[in-house]
Amino acid sequence: MKLPFKHQETTESKRELTWKKKGILIASALVGATLLVLLIVYLAGLNRYQSCFLNGTIIDEVDVSGMSISDLEEQIGKYSLCVIERQADGTTLEEEIPGSGIGISYVSTEPLQAVLQGQNPYLWFLKHDADYRTDAPLFYEETALLEYIDALRGFQKDFVKEPTDAYIADYVPGSGFALVAEEKGNRLNRERTIEAVKAAVAGLETKLDLDTAGCYEEPKVTAEDAGLKKTYEKLQNYVNTTVTYTFGEEREVLDADTVAGWIVRKGNRAELDPELVKEYVNSLRKKHDTVFHKRKFMTSYGQEVTIDLGDYGWWMDVGQETEELIGLLEKGEGGERTPVYRQTAASYESPDYGDSYVEINLTAQHLFLYQNGECVLESDFVSGNPSRGNATPPGIYGITYKERNATLNGETYSTPVNFWMPFNNNVGMHDATWRSEFGRNIYMTNGSHGCVNLPYAVAQEIYGYVEKNTPVICYHLPGTEPEPLPEIPLEMEPGLPQEGTQPAPEAGQQEGTPAVPEAAPSPEAVPQPEAAE
Repeated sequence: MKLPFKHQETTESKRELTWKKKGILIASALVGATLLVLLIVYLAGLNRYQSCFLNGTIIDEVDVSGMSISDLEEQIGKYSLCVIERQADGTTLEEEIPGSGIGISYVSTEPLQAVLQGQNPYLWFLKHDADYRTDAPLFYEETALLEYIDALRGFQKDFVKEPTDAYIADYVPGSGFALVAEEKGNRLNRERTIEAVKAAVAGLETKLDLDTAGCYEEPKVTAEDAGLKKTYEKLQNYVNTTVTYTFGEEREVLDADTVAGWIVRKGNRAELDPELVKEYVNSLRKKHDTVFHKRKFMTSYGQEVTIDLGDYGWWMDVGQETEELIGLLEKGEGGERTPVYRQTAASYESPDYGDSYVEINLTAQHLFLYQNGECVLESDFVSGNPSRGNATPPGIYGITYKERNATLNGETYSTPVNFWMPFNNNVGMHDATWRSEFGRNIYMTNGSHGCVNLPYAVAQEIYGYVEKNTPVICYHLPGTEPEPLPEIPLEMEPGLPQEGTQPAPEAGQQEGTPAVPEAAPSPEAVPQPEAAE
């Protein structure tokens, strides 16, 4: 009973062994087949890459992976360069330069052969990432290439728009100045274009953007030019600055249109013409100055007289005001402004001397002091002696200054006074303590050297009222002559040997000098005769 069972076990073992042998054989066959295939592929690749460049090979910036030298030569023959050009409106167009049209080819393949022979074909299955610079010379017909370049639209007259520089447009009333941006246009620089195209062909580049390559003529001045922007800002300062001159209740507005007419532009520079600015300031002077103008004056006697002499009144300093106005416009500082004056007056309204002044009637030898329209003092006085050529001149003046305890010095005398108030050069009012009588016709034969001699108390009171530039109005009024004295007392100033000596407030100067400026004012400052009407 035991033998049959052992026979059965032996049979099953044999079967298992048989299957194992078969599996091993099959696996061996598969591995062998795979290796055989790999060997075949490897050998095929080895054979191929004996004459082809390995994967990852770059020669002169051209990817030649898997290409043979003949393939590369064939590709060169199919080469074409796409040239991208700028149109006048900023868009682009493309034109083609075919390699076949310029006969492009390699002059020699020896540099390529050197690269190929330098590679290890046994490692063809690896990526090399090798970049070679062979400078393998390309041949092309230069004449043909130049013909293609000259035929580009960018070189055709009807296609070209010249570049224009950024600039500042002329002033437009109501709008001002405008900074106009540059226009690039599309004018090609032939030399740079030829150079760029040749470089692209030599590198077998397929696209060339002439704009990116810098082949276009560019504007020389752009809107970002520092000098242009500075000039524009300067011009904006000029015309955006409003200066309002005030003359009492009157206003004179210096507007942009007027200022724009003063601007002188040379290239990208801009300046104000000082002569034109002075002309404007002078027009203000002529309109608003009152110095040297005739005036109607209502006397305390109820009679009107014409005052046409004297230097009292508004007197603008044209030169200084011109300089300061230019400075304001340069800095862009506007607002209300009072002009620079050589001399001011009491009021911008008429009359300019206001209602506080000293009124001197040379005919009557009588004066009045007004404060705020009210007569606060009146007194007789003794004026200059006309028989000796020392008559006190008529006219309207301003107190030059006032001084206590002054000494009137002359060549042969030195006369102290307590209250000195000059108003017409060295003609002034002062106390005359050596006199016992004033007024009447004393001045005719025993008058002063031109000054107005006053009683001490009167001079003291006037001194307390007046200040620098207080108006002093001197006039003659026929019909107001005083009753003459039967005998005029001979009362000389202390220290004077004779009447002919002329005292003055300062050494070397003469009292009673007529109102003539010490130095002739500059022409631009002195009103012309026709303006003093």
